[in-house]
Amino acid sequence: MIKYVAFSEINPEDFIPVLNEAAIRDHLVAHDLFDADSIGAWVEDKIANDAIAKCRIRGIYCDNTLVGWCGIQKDDAHYEIAIVIAQSVWGIGGRVFDAMMGWAREFGHEQVVIHLLETRPVYQFLKRRAIKTQATTMLGRCFVTYHIAV
Repeated sequence: MIKYVAFSEINPEDFIPVLNEAAIRDHLVAHDLFDADSIGAWVEDKIANDAIAKCRIRGIYCDNTLVGWCGIQKDDAHYEIAIVIAQSVWGIGGRVFDAMMGWAREFGHEQVVIHLLETRPVYQFLKRRAIKTQATTMLGRCFVTYHIAV
């Protein structure tokens, strides 16, 4: 069972094992490993993003275990879907995506984007759903950006 929980209800340190997992870090912009101090600032930033209109950031629990986070967050010009989950549950990604598209409809978004680092394979289900794909450079890294109609 998948459950979505507000960050304010989660002990910040519970995110550390997931966010420091090597398989996850391979697909994210490089950053220092999280520790008890840095995770608090990261969680506070996500809580602030959650407070922005038409945004929602949640921790993901699978069978009562925190396995990652997801959200609709504002980037420069769009609303971005982000899904970060432990390798052990990568198979739930499609269900998390579907839930987030429901959130996007609830908020009245016409379009959302997904930025995947160039280390990620091309996902055919995203490519089929995308109304446009493009190469994007952010934080000095190359991404494939999928524009998805809601």
